[in-house]
Amino acid sequence: MLRLLFLIPFFPFAGFALLALGGRRLGRRGSAAIGAGSVGLSALASLALSLDFLISPPAGYSYSQTLWTWMKVGGFDPGISFYLDALSLVMILVISVVSFLIHIYSSGFMSADEGRRRFFAYMNLFVGFMLTLVLADNLVLLYLGWEGVGLCSYLLIGFWYKDAANGRAARKAFIVTRVGDAAMAIALFLLFNKLGTLQIQALMRLASAHWQAGSGLAVAAAALLLTGALGKSAQLPLQTWLPDAMAGPTPVSALIHAATMVTAGVYLIARTNALFSLAPHVRLLVAVIGAATLLLAGFSALVQRDIKRVLAYSTISQIGYMFLALGVGAWSAAIFHFMTHAFFKALLFLGAGVVIKALGEEHDMFRMGGLRKQLPLAFWTFLAGAASLSALPLITAGFYSKDLILWDAWSSASGSVWLWAAGLAGAFLTSIYTFRMVFLTFFGRSRGRIGSLPGFSMQAPLVALAVLSLAGGFVEAPGLPVLSRFLHHSLPAMQQAGSATAQFAFGLIAAAASLSGIYLAYHLFLRRPSHAEALAASAPGRLLHRWWFAGWGFDWIYERIIVMPYTCLAHAGKNDLLDLIFTGMARTAAGAGRLLGKTQTGRTRWYAAGIAAGVIVVLAMMVNW
Repeated sequence: MLRLLFLIPFFPFAGFALLALGGRRLGRRGSAAIGAGSVGLSALASLALSLDFLISPPAGYSYSQTLWTWMKVGGFDPGISFYLDALSLVMILVISVVSFLIHIYSSGFMSADEGRRRFFAYMNLFVGFMLTLVLADNLVLLYLGWEGVGLCSYLLIGFWYKDAANGRAARKAFIVTRVGDAAMAIALFLLFNKLGTLQIQALMRLASAHWQAGSGLAVAAAALLLTGALGKSAQLPLQTWLPDAMAGPTPVSALIHAATMVTAGVYLIARTNALFSLAPHVRLLVAVIGAATLLLAGFSALVQRDIKRVLAYSTISQIGYMFLALGVGAWSAAIFHFMTHAFFKALLFLGAGVVIKALGEEHDMFRMGGLRKQLPLAFWTFLAGAASLSALPLITAGFYSKDLILWDAWSSASGSVWLWAAGLAGAFLTSIYTFRMVFLTFFGRSRGRIGSLPGFSMQAPLVALAVLSLAGGFVEAPGLPVLSRFLHHSLPAMQQAGSATAQFAFGLIAAAASLSGIYLAYHLFLRRPSHAEALAASAPGRLLHRWWFAGWGFDWIYERIIVMPYTCLAHAGKNDLLDLIFTGMARTAAGAGRLLGKTQTGRTRWYAAGIAAGVIVVLAMMVNW
């Protein structure tokens, strides 16, 4: 069965090829069937291989498959090779299953869109590249998937390209993530130059054998890989592209935020954990960046009006938790939160899509309200996702994964009280902005008129994801760490200092933070909204509101320290010597074109005479030659 590993990324790529080449003959139903069906086959293949892997584990709990040698130059011979172990198994299961549910939802959401076939082609390509990324046996193939998801994000964010704002958002995502991608490419050159291979498992062994902890080469390589991860996973200071990525269709937002692109950086750091262990200062930086990001994004989510932008900042914040876990050496906890986050964040985006579509593309939560009775299924499933995001104790998957990260941030040898406090404050903020969104959207006075209601293709994924958002955390319940034990075949176990009693006590503190945030949101946005309005109307409130609403001013800063100086230099240098040469060539060509244009008089006899003269000249040249 494991020999069929290549089929997992193959099916989405095959779906893309059929959609790209099929043309209009496929029709709308055919496009949806191929788009969702190909990802569904990938999900079935992932489930079948996972079952076989668990029942009959391969030697060393890993399996490698090489299809062919990609290129061979000197000693550099990367292959189209896949590597399946506990880490990549969890990744492909989550990616393929969640992507399949999003594709099913998309068949209803995009049913009336004229670019439906193009949409599914891009979505299939996106999933194929992400599966290639997490299955890659070497960093070159991983980088191919890495750049592929970047390309697809550009195509999907700017899918409705007739709106200029969507095109700008797509370009912004592409350019900002290129900063990290360039750093990652330099890291690959450095690693191959010093260690002679880019095969991931061999690379980790060689790095551990030849480099000492804290060595300059290890620090440089880890720092460069971290920069790449920051760009893809939208962490400080490269987080500015993600809120604007909401310009794409809602299923695109769900796919980018839940199962694909933004989690690529988390996977990269987890996969190269040996390298980050050799660079303890860089690993600490991972934790600090994660803690800072989760707080800054949480405050920004607190003041947004657009329901999708709240979820976008929430994603930045939740990826921050994953980085915090990676930074303190809680590798399994980071992957656990990746899994639960994929479930509840996909659910929240798809639920938001139902609301937006029902209200005629309305995104402003302050123009919603009272929808729990008009859209009951959307309300209850959205509530399940919101409860999981807020880490509602005991009954949600998000509680178990977030509680584990907070405990690890405290008890890990690399943790600290400050990192734990940042995570706890972030949990409190998360509960406030999440239930602010719930109360504004589904409670209170109805402010909008319901139009279209979701069909079965949009409802079924909501129910499935709601079940996963509630029950998915039981794979890592206290005292029964099934997922961690499985992942320890690929990821190192964390060194902890703390008793079960202490862990229980810290769990109570985390639960109190979550419940307190929910209650405060209830008081401010449902029971006594005048209190929230008074806070927002005060002078400090107005200042903080503008600052947080603008994402702490990062776009303003980048515009003035990078974009404006660059454009000024470009304008200043547009008439230098090189530009004059090329401008002269262009003007010469344009002048020659105008001269030739004057020969087009419309007089047929002159044309015939010209042709005859040309033939005579050519024949004379041939005779003389």
